[in-house]
Amino acid sequence: MNVKLRKRLLATGKNSLFLDYYPGFLHPDTGKLTRFEFLDLHTFENPKNEIERNHNRQTNALAENVRAMRQLEVQNKRFGFISDEKRNGSFVDYFRKAAAKNVGSNFDNWQMGVRYFISYAGEDFRFSDLTLSFCEEYRDYMLSGPSINRRKKPISVNTAVSYFGKFRAMLKPAFKAQLITTNLREMVDGIKSEETHREHLSLTEFKRLIRTKSANQDYKKAAIFSCLTGLRFSDINALKWGQLRGEEGEYEVQFRQEKTTGAELLPISDQAFQLLGERMDDDNRIFGGLNYNSVRTWLPEWLKGGGITKKITFHCFRHTYATLQLAAGTDIYTVSKMLGHRNVKTTQIYTKVVDEKKREAANRIVVSIEGF
Repeated sequence: MNVKLRKRLLATGKNSLFLDYYPGFLHPDTGKLTRFEFLDLHTFENPKNEIERNHNRQTNALAENVRAMRQLEVQNKRFGFISDEKRNGSFVDYFRKAAAKNVGSNFDNWQMGVRYFISYAGEDFRFSDLTLSFCEEYRDYMLSGPSINRRKKPISVNTAVSYFGKFRAMLKPAFKAQLITTNLREMVDGIKSEETHREHLSLTEFKRLIRTKSANQDYKKAAIFSCLTGLRFSDINALKWGQLRGEEGEYEVQFRQEKTTGAELLPISDQAFQLLGERMDDDNRIFGGLNYNSVRTWLPEWLKGGGITKKITFHCFRHTYATLQLAAGTDIYTVSKMLGHRNVKTTQIYTKVVDEKKREAANRIVVSIEGF
C-alpha cells in the first residue's frame, strides 16, 4: 500500500493537505474502506511574501513527516493513527463503565477507585492525558493517604493498593484497544501492600466469653454463632428460619452473602444449631433484627467482662472461626470454601497466625539437656 501526500484547493485560496492511501484499507473501527486522511494542515496556493513562502515550506515538511510515519504504520498494519479521535475521548467515562460491570464483591472498591481518580485528575481527563509521569504522580498521590470521605480519615496503604490497582487495571485494555499508544500497565509499578494482622480470639478466650454474662443475650448469641460458623454480621442479621435445614449431624444454612452476593450452602455444627433455640416460621429472622451501632456499643462491655483486652470487632469473630479451624487441622481449601472466599489467597492470611501458634507450641517443652 502506498501513502501519497496530496492537496486540494479551497475557495479561500489555500490548499488543504491530505493523505491518499492506495488502494485503501478496511477501517478497523467502522469496517468501511478508507482512502483519505485530512491532516488539518494548509498552505498558500500563491504565496505573496517570504512569510507565506516560509509557512509553506514548514507545513509541507511537517506533512511529509506525517506521510512517512503513516507509510510505516500501514506497512506494519498498526493503523494506530485512526484512533486519534478515540484517544481524545473521556478516560473517566471509560473507567466508570468498567467499574459498573463489577457487580460482585468488588463493586464498592471499583466505585471508590473511580471517585479517588476523579478527585485527583478531574472529570475531563482524556486518554491522551495518560502518560507515564501522570501515572507515577497519581501513584504518589494515593500513597499520601488522601481522604475524600465525610470522616476525612486518610486511607490506609492497603486501601490505596486496591484503589490504585483499579486504575492500573484499566491501562492494559486501553492499550489493547489503541486508546493509548504506550503499554503503561507494564511500565507503572503497583503499590506494595502492607501485611495486616487479623485479630481473633484464642480458643481459651472464646470459651471464657461464652461463660461471661451479657446485658443483651441476642447480641451474645449472634457473636457466638459467628465464631461457630464464620458468618459475617450482615449475613447473620439477614438470616431467616427458612434458610436453615437438615437434621442432627447434617445441619446447613443456605444463604446469599451480602458482601459477595454469591449463593452459599454452609454446613453448621449441632452446637451452632442448638444455640438458635426454638424454631419459628420460615419468614421470621432467626436473630430478630440486629442493630450494628447498638452491637458496637454493647461489645466492649461484654469483652471487658470476659477479660479480653484485644481490639475485637464483630468481624473478628469470623477471623476467630477461620483461625480455630486451621489450628484444629482443617485444610486451608476447606476453610476457604466455608468462608465463601473466591480465592484461597484470601484465606492464606490466617495461616500466619497458625504458624505462630506452632512456634509457640514448639517452645513449650522445656527440659534440661546439660551434660547430655
